[in-house]
Amino acid sequence: MAKLIGPPQRHTNPLVWCLAIICTIIAIAVIIAGIVVFVGYLIIGPKIPFISVTSAHLDQFLFDQAGLLSTRITIVIHAENDNRKAHASFSSVDCTLSFQNLQIAYLRSGAFDVGKNSSVDFNYIVESSSIPLGPEQMDMVTESIRTNKISFDLNGSSRTRWRIWVLGSAKFVCHLQCKLHFNVANRTTTPLHCTSRAK
Repeated sequence: MAKLIGPPQRHTNPLVWCLAIICTIIAIAVIIAGIVVFVGYLIIGPKIPFISVTSAHLDQFLFDQAGLLSTRITIVIHAENDNRKAHASFSSVDCTLSFQNLQIAYLRSGAFDVGKNSSVDFNYIVESSSIPLGPEQMDMVTESIRTNKISFDLNGSSRTRWRIWVLGSAKFVCHLQCKLHFNVANRTTTPLHCTSRAK
């Protein structure tokens, strides 16, 4: 009786099996790491640090017939880290104070840290003297004096980063765009709503 002879059986190279096992282990490790990060994020609930203006005062406001404006403004910028388990670092704070699109001062600070669930205040005394104004800007100042209300624009940003050992680190940019409205007579500001915090 004749025997049927099939094709020779091919054996998988052991190296291929090793590579398959290694890839499987890596895939499982990535999945586990993703689950750990996701669960950690839900448990810790990290928040984005933010900056805001908490106080502003018009210390001096002088305007002469030659169209020269002199001002001194005290501004308090507040950096806050609401995270109870994450330390926050701010690379810097860079802001520009302007009047009717005329830049009159820069507010800057170097890098600084804010501890867990903590905050830091920066007090700026912004003084600008003999600022030449154009006709339109002079009209705005005259109108502001008449209505007893003058406004300045404060725009800036800060780069911040928080780090948690399980979740790693995350970087954000805080943008600050606000108007500072002052009462010309008593030099006080109207209620402030100036923050980079998401609403």
